[in-house]
Amino acid sequence: MTMNRRKFLATSGVWGGVLLMPRIALAADTIKLGSVLDQSGPFDAYGKPMYKALQLAVGKINEGGGLLGRKIEVISYDTQSDMALYTQYGQQLTRQDRVDVVHGGILSASREAIRQTMRKTKTLYFYNVLYEGGVCDRNIFINGVTPSQQVEALVPYAMGQSGKKVYILAADYNYGQITAKWIQKYVADNDGETVSVDFFPLDVSDFGSTITKIQSVGPDLVIAPLVGGAHLSFFRQWAAAGMKTRIPLASTTMGVGNEHKVLTPEEGNGIMVAYNYSQELDTPENNAFRNAWADRFDGDQSMHEIAVSQYHGIMTWAAGVRKAGSLERDAIITALETGISIDGPGGKVTVDPKTHHAILDVHIMEIENQGMKLIETLPQRQPTDTQAVCDLQANPDDNTQYEIKT
Repeated sequence: MTMNRRKFLATSGVWGGVLLMPRIALAADTIKLGSVLDQSGPFDAYGKPMYKALQLAVGKINEGGGLLGRKIEVISYDTQSDMALYTQYGQQLTRQDRVDVVHGGILSASREAIRQTMRKTKTLYFYNVLYEGGVCDRNIFINGVTPSQQVEALVPYAMGQSGKKVYILAADYNYGQITAKWIQKYVADNDGETVSVDFFPLDVSDFGSTITKIQSVGPDLVIAPLVGGAHLSFFRQWAAAGMKTRIPLASTTMGVGNEHKVLTPEEGNGIMVAYNYSQELDTPENNAFRNAWADRFDGDQSMHEIAVSQYHGIMTWAAGVRKAGSLERDAIITALETGISIDGPGGKVTVDPKTHHAILDVHIMEIENQGMKLIETLPQRQPTDTQAVCDLQANPDDNTQYEIKT
């Protein structure tokens, strides 16, 4: 997710104090896993649960005997939502700490701040966040949903519940702009019409004039890839204006950082979403995951979409190490490119050899009483957007983030 440095969920106060984790030092003969995340600062609503997911995954692996007979040592740095610190700590992890793998980055800007360092130092890198798609680099594996997995599923469902005329409200930066294009594509593919597209800087919190405009246009559906604490105000103001019962809402971001738990049921109920994960998924894997999380973190239930992507990423890497029987980077990449799968809290996760993205189950859901009610599961959706531009089997030296034509 690409965004500039703005306050995230500043109005909620839900996330409490700072989780600033020190470096964890173990014995010398360990596997070193580097973590670089926003554990404090405006984006810690993402970073804190992601770090907890890392702790849970590493703890599970170590309790099972580790990998290749060795325990995993976590070397963790808090970037404090500062892109300059991503660059500094990325270099430190690879050149001084000499880690075997790095799992980290939240915003696309943070990923790009460290990706080339990982590539140059031949340090395997996992980016475990939903994003706009298009990264093509054999040294990276990506476990978050892309637009073709998420938006392509959400748009026809939401239009089927409402109608063909769609109004788009999007955050005014890379993720929102690109996602708005994908929404327009899938609206047209389903014989709909995009009646307006409005973009909002991340600090905009007054949507009164926008709501008046929407009322005058009279769409059947509003789709809102809005981001952060200021934009959360739209959903509150929409409900206060009495619009929630008149025009349905869908979103590609609501709930990815547990934003739906900030809204009251009266404000959030009925918003349509599509993600790889919800706490409400009733599967053996998710039930065990929720219980393990609560046991480890004293009843805490802050796991969310990208925290679970982080967990999936670490477990996928571990599966690659086991299959390779080695910590050598190229051996692990080759093992992962066989199409390794794991069963995680969000469902089956399969490595796509062509793009190094994840093939994922996507769950269409509706917000209900600060939870996500499952409507339908679409199994093993391919990252077809990135597959259209990236083929690492044919071009293993590619090193590009493509702007995918919609």
